[in-house]
Amino acid sequence: MHNFKELIIWQKARKLVKDVYVVVKSFPDDEKFGIISQIKRACVSIPANIAEGTGRNTDKDFGRFLDIANGSSYELETLIILSCDLEYLNKSDFESIINKIKEVQKMIYSFRNKIKQS
Repeated sequence: MHNFKELIIWQKARKLVKDVYVVVKSFPDDEKFGIISQIKRACVSIPANIAEGTGRNTDKDFGRFLDIANGSSYELETLIILSCDLEYLNKSDFESIINKIKEVQKMIYSFRNKIKQS
């Protein structure tokens, strides 16, 4: 059993949520129930699934939640790319968020492999 609050991967995912929420504040109001909502759900899903997975009885169960978190990270990455295509994000914010997503993805992948081997 893991304490999710002590996991660096959860801490980074939590910070990503804050950074993404700050950035989407500048999106057009008519996207409030469109891409903004989808971005927020995908983003929040990452640390939420990491946390939920820590409460499971086995590493195999935890691994499934890490897979879900990773899927959400790729959904978020796609939505951020689309937001850039739609010119809702400037290049600096886009690169910053994408780099943070990539970092979380790598951490999830590494952690998933680590628990798979135990």
